[in-house]
Amino acid sequence: MKYLDEFSNPDLAKKLLDQIHAATTRPWALMEVCGGQTHSIIRHGIDQLLPPEVEMIHGPGCPVCVTPLEIIDRALAIAARPGVIFCSFGDMLRVPGSSQDLFSVKSAGGDVRVVYSPLDALKLARENPDREVVFFGIGFETTAPANAMAVYQAKRLGVRNFSLLVSHVLVPPAMAAIMESSTCRVQAFLAAGHVCSVMGTAEYPPLAEKYKVPVVITGFEPLDILEGIRQTVIQLEEGRHEVQNAYPRAVRDEGNVPAMEMLRDVFEVTDQTWRGIGMIPRSGWRLSDKYRDLDAERRFDVADIRTSESSLCRSGEVLQGLIKPHECAAFGKQCTPRNPLGATMVSSEGACAAYYLYRRLELVDAK
Repeated sequence: MKYLDEFSNPDLAKKLLDQIHAATTRPWALMEVCGGQTHSIIRHGIDQLLPPEVEMIHGPGCPVCVTPLEIIDRALAIAARPGVIFCSFGDMLRVPGSSQDLFSVKSAGGDVRVVYSPLDALKLARENPDREVVFFGIGFETTAPANAMAVYQAKRLGVRNFSLLVSHVLVPPAMAAIMESSTCRVQAFLAAGHVCSVMGTAEYPPLAEKYKVPVVITGFEPLDILEGIRQTVIQLEEGRHEVQNAYPRAVRDEGNVPAMEMLRDVFEVTDQTWRGIGMIPRSGWRLSDKYRDLDAERRFDVADIRTSESSLCRSGEVLQGLIKPHECAAFGKQCTPRNPLGATMVSSEGACAAYYLYRRLELVDAK
């Protein structure tokens, strides 16, 4: 607990808040990119402790939330097939597809299993050579190295009954898409520290320069986030737009070089659809030609599945920072964690889930 407690110290938090208040002289809108940061901000009430001029905008930083609906439906179609063992992290099982989720497929007899690593799925494939084993590989750059390693090992070991259903998205192109939007209000970014621990910082200076926005790489504990906000506000007040690393205990400029080499070998950049947002050019990964025979979409011929979203769900606007979760009319009514309309309500990093868990009663009382 020591290493958690020292980054939640209330006395240090007050000092950082005092410095933020002292530095702030005008309105600023900051976007935290990561859903883990969103939950920390809402859980600890950080946004309510900031000066009223500093607004936190919640970005599309939950990989579960931005996994396209058609990919969810492809996962459901594969998982329902006889002879398939479909493996996933637990946070994907309640994410709604067009008409059901992976829990529904499991309850109907599908062999859907929660694993803690893609290498667990590879082990299952080796232990069940008469079954097709599929791992649902989703996430930002953070989870991609482990998924790449599973594909690499499957190829090296000649495991022919293992495949990966890929839905990997990349953070910098999403930040650029946000800044290009005609409705953008973002003036600075808190970048996701875990993504930068893998990929380093090299992709961010061009974004900061092109869009004239500060980018401060930030961790996830309360003091991490407050320090990131402090550095960001000071840059904004001074008219600077630089990349700063406020998470040096985990992030180096060069990133994790062996992990990046693995990613370059296994994946190639592609255009990617983001749920609730749409197509963002060159914002995703797919398996490279060398590993394309391990692509579950191709193996099970499900690429043509097309879908449409619920007309009640406004999660796309939440993901773009255009509205707060409680501003959606379905929030807490037709849409709850037990009966989610969108992934932002069910994911452990979703903004709607954060507001439901930590702010729902406050919002009801305010009405």
